Amino acid sequence: MNQYMQLAVEEAKQGIRAGHGGPFGCVIVKENQVVGRGHNEVIRQKDATCHGEMMAIRDACKNLDTFNLSGCELYTTAQPCPMCQGAIQWANIRKVYYGCNISDTETIGFRDKEFFSQSLETAEELDRSECLEVFQEYQKLREKKNY
Repeated sequence: MNQYMQLAVEEAKQGIRAGHGGPFGCVIVKENQVVGRGHNEVIRQKDATCHGEMMAIRDACKNLDTFNLSGCELYTTAQPCPMCQGAIQWANIRKVYYGCNISDTETIGFRDKEFFSQSLETAEELDRSECLEVFQEYQKLREKKNY
């Protein structure tokens, strides 16, 4: 077994044994060093966003003091859901290794599969001009601070 996947499995076991959430563990590696780790804490934190990948990304960002995880690889016990996949992309992580696939998660009662094909049918644009003003202010501040 790959050493980093083994750490992800250990994270998952730690989480399920503590009653934190589902069997999802994750580690993030940069230059052969573990820079972030996490497991599902949805139940513990009472927060639907506390998936293993999200917790590991938060940990890696904190440990590396950056939001940009370019050059990192992610090892996770299950194929990332769309939320986690989005976070992985926003963090600039280019390589993901996963153990179980979406069909595997379905067999133990998780509904990840439905989110891959589901659209936000209830979403609707509202007060765009006021929100665009905030975007414009942000852009001006960004240009001023040069970031």
